[in-house]
Formats: sequence, C-alpha cells, structure tokens
Amino acid sequence: MRTIVSDRLLLRPWQDDDADFLLDLESGSQIVVSSGAQPTTMKTRKDALASIRRLRAIEHPIYGNWAIATANGRLVGNLLLLPIPPWAEQSFSGSNDVEIGWHVHPDARGQGYATEAADAVLRDAFGRGLPRVLAVTEPDNHASQAVCRRLGMTALGRTTRYYDTINELFEKLPS
Repeated sequence: MRTIVSDRLLLRPWQDDDADFLLDLESGSQIVVSSGAQPTTMKTRKDALASIRRLRAIEHPIYGNWAIATANGRLVGNLLLLPIPPWAEQSFSGSNDVEIGWHVHPDARGQGYATEAADAVLRDAFGRGLPRVLAVTEPDNHASQAVCRRLGMTALGRTTRYYDTINELFEKLPS
C-alpha cells in the first residue's frame, strides 16, 4: 500500500509496532462508530496484530486503511477508504459504494487531523479516477459530520441502507 503525505501528516501502512496504539484507539467504546447496530471493540494486542495483518493485505491502487502519523511520527489515528462490504448493505445490490472513514485518538482530536488526512486521501483517490465517495456517520456523530462538511461533502440525509442501522450519509464527487 502506498504512503500519502499532506502538509502535517503521513498516511502510511500499518506496522506490527503500531499494535499497542491500534489497540488503544480501537478498544474505546467512544471510538467504535458507524460499525452497525452491534459494534465490536478490539480487546487484545493479538486482535490488534491480526487487524494489522488484514490491513496490510489490502493491495489496491486506490483503496486502503492507513495509520495517520504526524510529521514527527506520532500516531494520531487511522483513515480508511474501502468499498462498503456487501454484508453492510441492506439491499445487497452490489453497488460498489466506497466509504471514507476516520478514527482520531481522543488525545489528538480538535487539531484538524481527520480533515487533513481525509482531504489528502480523497485528492489521491479522485486523481486515480475514483468517481464518488460516501461517508456513513451515526446521527449523533456531529464531529464526523463537521469533518464531512469541511471536506465539501454533500449531506444526503438519513439512510438505513448500510450497517443495519440509521445513519447520516454524505457524498463527495471529484471537483
């Protein structure tokens, strides 16, 4: 998987050494959002390492799940750009919708990292020909919705199409 660079951030592939950070990031209930009606949390370092191995296996010219690090190497979150899995779609229509999503560690929130990381990945993806990206957010996740608006995403309203729950849907097309 490729590395993407922005002004302050490095979006890079996950490494085994990142397991403790990933476990800390993904084990908090406040972090698990947009994961469906019955989200699961990561519980052990072994779970984190298994997740990192799965993430490293993503080899695609556009899609990925990146570790977000500052210029000095401090991990602050993750960002995904992946097709919404068929099991997550209520219609099972095989629409090939692509979702962007982010988790920023609570210690790093409020510094614009999610917006900057998502903008860098969107520019890269649209430059490679991706025609459309969705963000699927929980109705009460106002922070992620604010990121969507800062990215210039269009609010499409509430939907039950994904993840077996009610979500707010946002869309971004290439400019």
